[in-house]
Amino acid sequence: QVQLVESGGGLVQAGGSLRLSCAASGRTFSSYAMAWFRQAPGKEREFVATINWDGGIIVYADSVKGRFTFSRDNAKNTVYLQMNSLKPEDTAVYYCAAAFTFGAIRSGEYNYWGQGTQVTVSS
Repeated sequence: QVQLVESGGGLVQAGGSLRLSCAASGRTFSSYAMAWFRQAPGKEREFVATINWDGGIIVYADSVKGRFTFSRDNAKNTVYLQMNSLKPEDTAVYYCAAAFTFGAIRSGEYNYWGQGTQVTVSS
């Protein structure tokens, strides 16, 4: 069982930056692949990025590639999403998720979810 708690969301102007964090409980955190998804009002939950157990492999959605950086610190049971050059279309609730296997980009393949943190980018 893993419990996930996101933080770091907020309001930022276009072109600005935010750093999201997701703290996980449980002794087996390092064995999980982790991911970020986002969901804008009226839209489906969208894949943002996923990272394997040791951070050596990261996959990004094309929409965030080159602007977002996903990392993890297994010693702190935490993953991070550094978001730079933010755009109004990045506005969404951002969710952290954990999966038993790496490589999934569909939300249904993730086993555990956080409650989400709101990111709002003004133009």
